[in-house]
Amino acid sequence: MGYAHDYAAAIMRRGRVPMPPADFVPNWADGPRKTKFYPGADTVPLPGHTVPPGATVGRGLAPDDDGPERPFDLPALSGMLRDSYGLTGRRLGVQANTDLDALPFHPLANWSRGTASGGGLYPVSVYWVSGPSGPLPPGVHYYATRHHAMQRLLSGDVSGEVREALGDPASAGERAAGTDQFLVLGVKYWQNAFKYNSFSFHAVTMDVGTVVQTWRIWARSQGLGIEPLMWFDERRIARLLGVRTEDEGVFAVVPLRWRGARARPAPPAGTATVRRRDVERSRTVLTFDAVRGMQEATEEHAARRPAAAALAPAAAPVPDRALPAVPLPAPLPLDTDVRTALRDRRSSFGRFDARRPLSAEHLASCLAAAATGASLGGDTGTGTTRIAGLYAFVGHTEGIAPGTYAYDPAAHTLRLVKAGPPGTFLQKNYFLANYNLEQTGAVLVPTVRTGAVLDTVGDRGYRIANAVVGAISQSVYTAASALGIGCGVALGFDNVSYSEELGLERTGESPLLIMMLGSERPAPADFRHEIA
Repeated sequence: MGYAHDYAAAIMRRGRVPMPPADFVPNWADGPRKTKFYPGADTVPLPGHTVPPGATVGRGLAPDDDGPERPFDLPALSGMLRDSYGLTGRRLGVQANTDLDALPFHPLANWSRGTASGGGLYPVSVYWVSGPSGPLPPGVHYYATRHHAMQRLLSGDVSGEVREALGDPASAGERAAGTDQFLVLGVKYWQNAFKYNSFSFHAVTMDVGTVVQTWRIWARSQGLGIEPLMWFDERRIARLLGVRTEDEGVFAVVPLRWRGARARPAPPAGTATVRRRDVERSRTVLTFDAVRGMQEATEEHAARRPAAAALAPAAAPVPDRALPAVPLPAPLPLDTDVRTALRDRRSSFGRFDARRPLSAEHLASCLAAAATGASLGGDTGTGTTRIAGLYAFVGHTEGIAPGTYAYDPAAHTLRLVKAGPPGTFLQKNYFLANYNLEQTGAVLVPTVRTGAVLDTVGDRGYRIANAVVGAISQSVYTAASALGIGCGVALGFDNVSYSEELGLERTGESPLLIMMLGSERPAPADFRHEIA
């Protein structure tokens, strides 16, 4: 068993046994920027993009099909980046989160984005490695979220370097073999670790999943395709980007189907590397043994891509069909356009109001969205093997008795695990003061047999397991936004208590996230200013 097993066990116990350093306090005054900073880099503003008719959330959350796929162009790439990770507006509101007193001050402003992020920290770096088929001079570009622009870090065609790092073309897929356009996702650890220390690796791996799933929803809605690759020579790509993997892990490569693109040769070995360096704001940058250990463990065999069905032994268990069944209504059509839903997405932070119960149709729609989000595609193996289970604590939902349920996605049915209102259990085992879980309509809990995933594909499987959970949360957030209901996602709960309450010891499932759904109090005191 590798280091990731120990880390996963520590994550599960952290509500009872704090992860070291137990006495850590963030130095907010010396925190990092929420983006990388490359002074002097040429900056190219990205164009606007109009979402075509029919680009709805429902189409974006529909399962993959074999229909014709449009190629990307610069406006489409620009629109996807803006709607996912770009800054779209400033928000203030009277709500229950602990940062409320800081938000009115401009340096600490809360800028909204379409994608969720643990702690609102947004540590994912997006790079565009573009070959000659692209609209800009070939090179490596960094997506500057605050300016919605590309910053050129390196000039010259290095797309072949990325392709060779992806390994065997047959297993990397058709997109990788036939394109010279790639998006690369890195995570600068200090952008999250300054606040969450050893826990940060757990959080940022979910952040990668939220980004990828936003892209998949956005692209599907418009006839485009996104398939992430998570197995590749990580050190080779890090060297190309000019980063040390101890500081910034490289988590995913996304090949883009592009008009006129074709495979290009790699430059001579060791000659291509970004020489510009990110300038850090923090005077003191700390490292944490657990984060460094997980980076080393998950990087070690990163180029050994497993077979497509390798995750089969780690599949989520099928809910016990002997448990009482509660049929669900058909999911509602999510006909809100994808841009509007992403712009409207936000966390409810204490606004839930049980006086207006959640409808069964809304719950059914969010459960179906979560099941779709569990399939990340690409080389993750999750397109052929469902590794995520899903449970629901139902408190105030019309037509469904209060209780704890397992969701059966194949039958679109709930199975009763334990009868009775779950509100007391939920609130007792939540660490923070920003939500009253008793007031929710339902709380959804995705689970993964993390140990089995690590046993089947090695320590790098931790990244895939958590990315799937992040993707599920983004799917639920987006569906809830399209439905006009409240949603909030949190990691601050006692994982062990949830495992005991759901009887997961026998299945080996780990509850990794809670997703709260419900109606919100009317007429909130909110300020919203759109900037995009």
